[in-house]
Amino acid sequence: MAELGALPPQIRCPLPAQRSAALVDTLARHECPALTARRARRAETAGAPHDPIVWTRARGCNVVDADDNIYVDLSAGFGAAAVGHAHPAVVAAVQAQSERLMHALGDLHPSDVKVQLLSRLAALAPFDDAAVVLGLHGGDAVEAALKTAVLHTGRPGVLAFDGGYHGLSHGPLSICGYSAQFRAPFAAQLNPHTAFAPYPRNVSLDVAIAAVTAAWPADLEIGAVVVEPVLGRGGIVPPPAGFLAALGELCHARGAVLVVDAVMTGIGRSGELLGGAGPEADLICLGKALGGGMPVSACIGRREVMGAWGDPDGQALHTATFFGHPVGAAAALATLDVTQGEDLPARAAARGDAFRQRLGSLRDAHACVTDVRGRGLLLGIELDDGGRALRIGRTLLQDGYITVPAADDARVVSLTPPLTVDDALLNGFIEALDRALGHDA
Repeated sequence: MAELGALPPQIRCPLPAQRSAALVDTLARHECPALTARRARRAETAGAPHDPIVWTRARGCNVVDADDNIYVDLSAGFGAAAVGHAHPAVVAAVQAQSERLMHALGDLHPSDVKVQLLSRLAALAPFDDAAVVLGLHGGDAVEAALKTAVLHTGRPGVLAFDGGYHGLSHGPLSICGYSAQFRAPFAAQLNPHTAFAPYPRNVSLDVAIAAVTAAWPADLEIGAVVVEPVLGRGGIVPPPAGFLAALGELCHARGAVLVVDAVMTGIGRSGELLGGAGPEADLICLGKALGGGMPVSACIGRREVMGAWGDPDGQALHTATFFGHPVGAAAALATLDVTQGEDLPARAAARGDAFRQRLGSLRDAHACVTDVRGRGLLLGIELDDGGRALRIGRTLLQDGYITVPAADDARVVSLTPPLTVDDALLNGFIEALDRALGHDA
């Protein structure tokens, strides 16, 4: 009999269940009201409840809520649990490190495990003699990349892509192409030297690069181009083959650095360890899955680009108390051991191809399914309407499957399961999705 971690859904208390509902009521009284309002708006759009479940435990591919319902997590906690929730190797590393050294003195007197992680990440780079900046989340890594780019090039301008999501702290927020609504309230505080190009979707490589060239403004001093190897939150959109390499050539011809945001695609998610970032990149951003559930991120760069930081004359220009935190560093090292030792990138590539083909059968069976796409185990099912997609997501949750909406109108059901997921759980999800689509027709 399967143990928690590989169990099919077990919904003992149909939603909304009593304990979770009570906790959500408390949540609504004390959290930022914007988040409660967002759930209300989604409920209004979907014509169905959108209150969350409250997680209490998780292991492998399973999540348990406050009412002891068991779910199959096809989000992997926004992709953070790529090796599975509470992977034994990661848990053991966290426990051992927390007993040995919980915290060090950041960049002033670092821990040995931070040094080990820097060395490990530098060795993964697709270029020689790499240097690394650590952070706590993907937005930290992108912010470090933006700072590095302006120091290296002396140019304040950034070219990003429509639909791109790079975090919501102030630096990355200025290049958030996912939705102008995120930027609008803070526009006066953001980098004004920003432009956006269309992210290529269903176009040839030549057309894609021509569109980037056309969007590259002559009056902005562009020092960095920031791109996702696969558009993630913006709708799970793979670009044409060769896009990053061609984009790198364009950047280097114009004196800009190419920043590859592999926060979502990296650590095996899209079928490659660095998520599609290759030698054309100057700076590579990693996060989410890097810590195996702990908050860790990294910006890996070419030595000649990172060298622009120079000597800060006794003051660190970019640091924070918890950057390179020993427990997070230990978790990241264990995560890399598991990812590489079990060859999870190759597993994601093979399993993702098979899963995408099986999902494709739903497009033939249901007119509301307009596309099934992705790379590795980063997949998106696009429906004809955002309200329908939100309803489908709620029905799936009631059946015991956790998914996350993508695209600014939420019309894409995104799937980012743990890379260790069993085929039986994926097959069960396809059956549940088939039923949900049929009932919503």
